[in-house]
Amino acid sequence: MAKQKLAFYGRILLVAAEVVLISFSGYALGKYLPIEWASYISLDVLYCLPIIQTARIAAIRAARRYDTQTSTIVGIALALVWSSTEMAITWPDFPVFAFVLNVFTRSIVFTVIGRVMIKLWREREYARKDILTGLATRLELLDRLSIEQGRSERSGRPYSLLFIDIDQFKSMNDRFGHQIGDEALRVLAEILMGSSRKVDVAARLGGDEFVLLLPDTDDRSCDTLINRINASSTQAFQERSWPISISIGRTTHLGKTKEVEMVIGLADKNMYEAKKMKQ
Repeated sequence: MAKQKLAFYGRILLVAAEVVLISFSGYALGKYLPIEWASYISLDVLYCLPIIQTARIAAIRAARRYDTQTSTIVGIALALVWSSTEMAITWPDFPVFAFVLNVFTRSIVFTVIGRVMIKLWREREYARKDILTGLATRLELLDRLSIEQGRSERSGRPYSLLFIDIDQFKSMNDRFGHQIGDEALRVLAEILMGSSRKVDVAARLGGDEFVLLLPDTDDRSCDTLINRINASSTQAFQERSWPISISIGRTTHLGKTKEVEMVIGLADKNMYEAKKMKQ
């Protein structure tokens, strides 16, 4: 947490330093260069850099919201700094109405750029990360599974895949509402991350379907992990009085003997077999 705060304040300082440097450079060029030179040189486009940096900060901190007021605030501030620098160069001959108009138009442009960049940063951030749980997406899982198959083939060590599904999830959603359903998904995601190793990949495929990719893991190790996940989820669900449980299917393979989609499909099939045994 301390490192995250330090990184955040570091980015804020970088944005502030960019604004100061751009403003000072623009002022120096306009004030001290000969007019015949200064009229051909412009650093104004560099004001887009602080907007892009701010958009990235806002996107990271905005969690699941694309919309944020940060881009608007910073856009207006940059418009004021830019227009004030222009006014300072020719003060007191710079017309006030031109200053006001410049601030207004530049604020609009910077705000639009900021909001577009925030959306792009968020889409980039969550193309491979589930927005609700923070787990890997299907795209990320497929890539990591393909890599693991190659590593398994070279090392001669097996890998395993667990397919996890929440039983009675739709009924609970209908009874308690989607907010509780989302909380249940986050709780299970935390259990999966807490039960796995750093080298494992926890992913949410969509809805209430989750997958754990387990490098260097055989059937016996799978049994131990499945028991731990079942025990943790049962305790967590009972503490919250949620009428749900989980079903887990597993599959273990060596190397590239099967396509990645087939591996996931086999684990999914075994999960449904486990679900039927409960009924």
